[in-house]
Amino acid sequence: MQSATTPTATPSAAPGGGQTLASVLPEWLLFPGWRWVFAALIVAFGVFVSRYVVRLVGRPVARRFQRQSVAQMALRLVRLGVVLVTLGIAASVLGLRFGDIVLSVTVFSAVLGIVLAPIVGSTINGLFLLADQPYEIGDMIELDDGRRGFVDDITIRYTKMFTLNNTFLVIPNSEIREHLVTNYSAEDERVRLSLDVVVTYESDIDQARRLLSRAAAADEAVIEGGPDIRIGSARYPARPTVLKSDFGDDGVVLTLRFWAKIPYKIPSVESRVRKRIWDAFAETDADIEFAYPHRHLVFDDTSGTLDATVENRDGGRARADDDSVQTAFTETDSEDAGTGSSGIETPGTEASGLEGEHSTDSDVAGDDSERSADSDADTDDGSFDLRLRRPDEE
Repeated sequence: MQSATTPTATPSAAPGGGQTLASVLPEWLLFPGWRWVFAALIVAFGVFVSRYVVRLVGRPVARRFQRQSVAQMALRLVRLGVVLVTLGIAASVLGLRFGDIVLSVTVFSAVLGIVLAPIVGSTINGLFLLADQPYEIGDMIELDDGRRGFVDDITIRYTKMFTLNNTFLVIPNSEIREHLVTNYSAEDERVRLSLDVVVTYESDIDQARRLLSRAAAADEAVIEGGPDIRIGSARYPARPTVLKSDFGDDGVVLTLRFWAKIPYKIPSVESRVRKRIWDAFAETDADIEFAYPHRHLVFDDTSGTLDATVENRDGGRARADDDSVQTAFTETDSEDAGTGSSGIETPGTEASGLEGEHSTDSDVAGDDSERSADSDADTDDGSFDLRLRRPDEE
């Protein structure tokens, strides 16, 4: 007699003879949705491990790479690698195969490459920035559009910069590579500044040059002297120097050149030096004067007389003699004029005929005709006609 045996459930073997994760876990852990919970725990553990690894290898990497930006980029890649490994493990828990993951990532990357082309461009430019080394974290840079500040961080996609106005800028690497970048902190922070001062041609030029040099050297942020400063194969004196740059329309152009110790205080240094120059020129006893545009207007002062006649309405006249023109005005009553002021009429037909002939006094002075004066003191309404007559019209 053969006894019947009841088949027992055995864990299914994984492909290739291995065991799956479900076969090694106790049954009380196999609740609905357990795969997602385990995947989330694996990802969280991977993030924690990535931070620990970065902290562990941070100092060796910093000693290996002299540039801080490159060291930070290497540590970011280490953290990203650890996170990617944990994501792969979490995907396997969810039942995803490696081939499926690679195919999904490839398709997803192609779509992102088309949609996110600007970000990809910034990433490539970030790699070029790290390779070209135009600036480093902590350097003071200035773009050609006037933005100036200290580099706070350099990533693959953007550069962070704190401006001198205490503002924070995030500039994409694709944009910053299109600008001219001036690095004030590369190797030597000393920067050479120039100021143009124009003095009159009558000024004491030699004394002006000495005063300019002293004004610059008196500032605490300016290098007073010392060994020559070398730039490439050229050497420049460390002390302030003054050159005669040009002969301008208004005066001699003197160029003051001096070295500032710190680059991020250029506006304040230039302002203080200008103030010292102003005070030095004002206090000196030498004949030194700032030049500025002048306009000299010349008028014809040729002496001469103009024959004029003031005639009232009743025919009375007050004519001029050779030395002066004397006219008598009487105020009109407020009832007659309404304004309480005297009226003077200048007929346009007679005055316009003299335009151009009396533009200068010399034309009148050339006439040899006689001039006489008679006046009528009695006027009724107080109004006069001012008429300019040529002597030959008498």
